[in-house]
Amino acid sequence: MFRKSYDFALRVVEICKRIHKEKKEFVLSKQLLRSGTSIGANIAEANGAISKADFSAKISISYKESLEAKYWLSILKDSDYLDQKEANKLIVGADELSRIMFAILKTTRIAK
Repeated sequence: MFRKSYDFALRVVEICKRIHKEKKEFVLSKQLLRSGTSIGANIAEANGAISKADFSAKISISYKESLEAKYWLSILKDSDYLDQKEANKLIVGADELSRIMFAILKTTRIAK
């Protein structure tokens, strides 16, 4: 999961750089950059968790950030800052991460 989130973050960084350069848009893409890179950062923190509760809390944050990233991707797509096909591909990637993290959350919260 860490690798998937890392690869997702790299794609988000590249897209945001391109949106800044080509479209001169900075506000929406900055929100995407923040949420899209935060997913993996929180997963990295979860991997170093000191308890099950700490692990679950960090995965929960990552899950919420993936939902937020999907929101910003949709806004960028629907406002024509981002190509439909490219946005949809990233939305699928964020959705995949969301599903993985949700499954982990169900397991860790049941195991308490």
